[in-house]
Amino acid sequence: MELINKNFELWVSRYEIISQHVPRNKEIMEIKILQNQVDEWIKTIGVRYFNELTNMAMLTEEVGEVARIIARRYGEQSEKESDKSKDLGEELADVLFVTLCLANQTGVDLQAAFDKKMKVKTERDFDRHQNNEKLK
Repeated sequence: MELINKNFELWVSRYEIISQHVPRNKEIMEIKILQNQVDEWIKTIGVRYFNELTNMAMLTEEVGEVARIIARRYGEQSEKESDKSKDLGEELADVLFVTLCLANQTGVDLQAAFDKKMKVKTERDFDRHQNNEKLK
């Protein structure tokens, strides 16, 4: 157990160093840039944000479209001919777009929230999945 704790502390230390001191890959868009891009689109093309409840309903609808593709293409349901042309990437992008809208209109900095969540998950799940027999 002591070895696990030392390994955990070392990993968390490395994670903190990486997340604070290593610049992000410039070819990868930061979430904040995406939030700004969506905000600019809304202001210039979209007129205004739909209210939060409407966007929540739209997010649910988009997640349902992703679920339909996954269930039929990768799950046990048969894929209808009309579903075969559906683009999973496009549907995931719809989910991301509406998520970014909700973050913008509620004042959430998704980059900060994501970084915080990754730290929490790393600390909480450090050895949880390594010790899960179902994953071996």
